[in-house]
This record gives sequence, structure tokens and C-alpha cells, in this order.
Amino acid sequence: MQKIFLPLNLAAVLLCPTFAYAQNEAQNPGRISTQTSMQNTETMRPVSDTLTIKTAIATAMTKNADIAAARREIDATDGALRQAGIIPNPELSTLFEDARQESRSTTIQINQAIELGGKRSARITASERSRDAARNELAIKQAEIRAQVTAYFYDALIAQERQRIALASLELARRASTAVSKQVTLGKVPPLEETKARIAESSIRVELAQASGELILSRKRLGAMWGANLSDALVLLGDFSGELSGLPQLPSMPNLLKGMEQAPLMLRAKMEVSKRLALADLERARQIPDLTLSLGSKRDQSTGPQAGRNQAIVGLSIPLALFDRNQGNLQEARSRVDKARDELSATEIRLQSELLQAHQRLSLARDETQLLQKDLLPGAQQAFDTALKGFEYGKFNFLDVLDAQRSLLQAKAQYLRSLSEVHRAASDIERLLGDSEFNLYTTTSS
Repeated sequence: MQKIFLPLNLAAVLLCPTFAYAQNEAQNPGRISTQTSMQNTETMRPVSDTLTIKTAIATAMTKNADIAAARREIDATDGALRQAGIIPNPELSTLFEDARQESRSTTIQINQAIELGGKRSARITASERSRDAARNELAIKQAEIRAQVTAYFYDALIAQERQRIALASLELARRASTAVSKQVTLGKVPPLEETKARIAESSIRVELAQASGELILSRKRLGAMWGANLSDALVLLGDFSGELSGLPQLPSMPNLLKGMEQAPLMLRAKMEVSKRLALADLERARQIPDLTLSLGSKRDQSTGPQAGRNQAIVGLSIPLALFDRNQGNLQEARSRVDKARDELSATEIRLQSELLQAHQRLSLARDETQLLQKDLLPGAQQAFDTALKGFEYGKFNFLDVLDAQRSLLQAKAQYLRSLSEVHRAASDIERLLGDSEFNLYTTTSS
């Protein structure tokens, strides 16, 4: 038996770096470390070829097109507010009576509209509500972009880790297939063993292809948040022993519901009610007709005793609100106030429901991740170590090692998926609450 497995033992010696990686993970069963690959990468690449979550968020906040558009809208509402406070321009008019020079009279006058009913102050108030709404839209957009960048960053980071693990596993499987092939050539193992080794290698190649494809897509999604194409050489920092495995905290649901009152989405609905009330006040003020004051001079150019005389003209005019009393616009404005109030109630219900769902998702994902860290990963790691030691002593076939390794890879893949769901649920909560007091990556669970 020892003679049969001697060549495979030599193959195991050749694979010491890969096995050392596995044994290193056995000492830290709940952690998937990227320290070795990061150290190798840092010796080959400049610091500029790395990206952290903080850098990604900061870049998106300054370069994202949607955020830039929201800032432009604030500038536009500032202009509308400025215009709302301006009084109407005066009107200059000239009137010629009679086309004959000897009997013509010329009238020149200035007409100034005087707004009544508080129209100017109502316009200013409505414009202020629009500006407040635009600023809140910027906060909403920033919260959405921050949540998306967080989710996409961790998706890319997890895909990068999957690819690294798959590469290490493929190297192990490739060398194992070569060793088994040599044994088949020597007639010491049946050809079926070589087929099994090739199948195991192909399975890992599929996993590598999937991980590489997901990494490419996740990089594109992340770079699209600020209109850039991330280089394939870019390394995402945030190893699994630190930033990524430091799970977001789970606040209590009562605290989340309390913070919901100041959430940007709730403020948007409340501001919409205030804006509609201001517009209704403006339409109500427009029911009062404006007064027009006229001042001018009339010169009589006819011949006779009155020739060349100038006459002062003072006049007042006001529309008679007999038919158009702005009643239709006022009715529309009042109906939109009622609509805004209904939307406020709907937003509160929807936001509460989404918070409950995101809180539940985060709770379940955290529990699953911690269970994998404490039970499944250590068990799979121990099984792999046992198979590896048995192979080294000639008690197990190398395919048993590959089976144990495949089980370990599946456990790690499940762990990575759980991590991804944890960070997605946390980013959804932060998106809903916006720049509130809740920072799930720093706060303490209640």
C-alpha cells in the first residue's frame, strides 16, 4: 500500500503551498483570509491600483451623474426662488388720438400692477418649499447611490475572493490529475481514478469561470456608479478577516421605526404636503384681483385756445371677478393637497414594511453567517484536513481529498453568499434611513 501511494505522497509534497493555505485556515475556521494574495499583489502593484469601500463611496458622491443632476436642480430652484420675490415690471404706453396734425393729442403713461392678497409672499413660500424638496431629493439620491455602491463593492469583493479560492483549488486539482495520470500509466491505479480526477478538475474550472464572470460584471456595475471602467488590475481591499467579516450591527426595530420619521423618503412626502399647501395658498391669493395704477401726461396739439397744453393723468383699474375667479385652479390645488396627504400615509406604510423586511433579512443573514462561521466551515475544514493527513499516510485515496476539498469550497461559497446578503440587507436599511443616526457598520446593536 505504501508503495502504491508513494508517488501521490510526492505530489502532496509539491502541493505544500496550497496545503499550507488550507492548514492556515484550519487555525481560523470562521475566517476566509485574503492576506497572502493581498501581500503578493501589493508587492507587484502601486497603491493607486487598490480600492476600498470608503474610496468608492467618496468617488461616487463626487462623480455620479444622478447626484450631479440633483445638485443642478437645487441651483434651478434657487433661481425660481429669486424670481418669485421680484415685483411686476411697470408698463409704458403711448396713445395718439386723431391722425390729423392740427387736432392730434398724445398721451404717455406708466401702468404699474400692484399685487394684492399676498401673492408675492405666497409665491416665495411655494418656491422655498420647492427648494427644500430639491435638497431632500439630493439626500435621497445620495442615500441610494451610497447603498448601491456598498452592495456592488461587496459583490465585487466576494467575487474576487471566489476567484482567488477557485484558482488555488484549480492548481491543486490540476496537479492531482497529473499525478493520477502517471499512476494510470504505470498501471498502479485503474483508469476510472483518472476520469474522476479530470471530472473534479473540470468542476473547479466551471466554478472559476463563474467566479471570473461574476467578478467582471460586478466590477462593471461598481464602476458605472461614477462612469468609469475599472481596470482588471484593480484590487479591492477589505480582507475577510477584518472589514468584510465585521458584520453590520442589527439595531432594534423600535429604534429603526423611530429613525424612520427623519428618513429622506418620509421627509419627501411631508415636504410635498407643505409644498401643495403653499401652492393652494397661492391659488387662493390669486382669487383677489390685482390693482393697476396709471400715471401719465396728455398733450393737446390741436390749434385753438387749448393748443400745446399738458394734462396730468391718474388712473386706477381693477378686473371684475365676474366669471374667472380662479375657482378651477384652487380646486385642483386643494385636491393635490389631499393627494399629497394620502401619499404621505402610503409612504409611511410602505417604508415601515420595507424596513421590517430588510431588518428580517439582515437578522436571518447574520444568524446564517455566524452559524457557518462556527459550525459548517470548521467541520468542512476539519474533514479536509483529516482527508489530507490520511492521504499523506497512505490511508486515503487522493480523490477523497478532492471530495473533501469540494465540500469545503461549497461551504465557503455558501458563506460568501450569506455575507453578500448581510451587506445587501444592511445597505437597504441605510438607503431607507438615509443620513440618519444609524450607521450599521459602527453602531452597537440594541
